[in-house]
Amino acid sequence: MAGGMNKRGTYGSMADRVARSSQPEAAEAAEAVAAVPVKHCWVTGAEGRVPGLLLEWRKRPDGWHARVVRPVRDHAGDWVVVEEWLPAGLLDPLG
Repeated sequence: MAGGMNKRGTYGSMADRVARSSQPEAAEAAEAVAAVPVKHCWVTGAEGRVPGLLLEWRKRPDGWHARVVRPVRDHAGDWVVVEEWLPAGLLDPLG
């Protein structure tokens, strides 16, 4: 094969091409992470105090509620992840 492994042509080295191809994806990933309003929190419930992810707030006639993802135990005693709306009084900030 003419040129073999060292042929770079107008595209540059393999390292240059890999670096160029991964930069837009990294920038898009950083923008996506920055756009996600997820916050860590503690949720107090039947299982005690467990970690959760706060996804969104909503004002209801009976007060503020949070959409949260958190672990709970199912009927077999295994941990499962649920998403639910909870009253603000059950949440504490992480930290």
